[in-house]
Amino acid sequence: MKKTKLKLRLPKGQSLVLVGLMGAGKTCIGRQVAQKFDIPFVDADREIEEAAGCCVADIFELYGESAFRDGERRVIKRLLEGEPCILATGGGAFMNAETRGLIEETGTSLWLKANVDVLIKRTSGRKHRPLLNQGDPAKTLRKLVDERYPVYAQADIIVETRDEPLDATVRRVIKALKD
Repeated sequence: MKKTKLKLRLPKGQSLVLVGLMGAGKTCIGRQVAQKFDIPFVDADREIEEAAGCCVADIFELYGESAFRDGERRVIKRLLEGEPCILATGGGAFMNAETRGLIEETGTSLWLKANVDVLIKRTSGRKHRPLLNQGDPAKTLRKLVDERYPVYAQADIIVETRDEPLDATVRRVIKALKD
């Protein structure tokens, strides 16, 4: 028996752009949602790494956050000008006013909102997150929540992501896209 793919109807654009802090589930959830809708999934960080020829942590270390953000903005612009997709962005991408404006013009933003305890649990022990490799990761995440959540709140759609099975959050995302 062949499974029927869902149809993705976005109110104002080609791509669904997932935003949120590291550990919110943008990549995991994005892949699942893309599969359910039978459209491509793209991870902006992977595209940046491919374009730069090194990993995000190395870009931060070698060139600094400012250079990374500039490259990130250019890569996201290129991706949003391309084929429709579900795009997982890095945690800081939506903080850039130019990137945020581009997302608003060409896609639909969906914030995967997680509380700080969930983020701490999901990111602990991972060394590939440059902003968490300096000092106390929990303190850094709390600071990022304070700084970024007011900006993330500008997203078109907001879905809570909790400490629960992935499928539960994927179902909430799909429901939010249908509403």
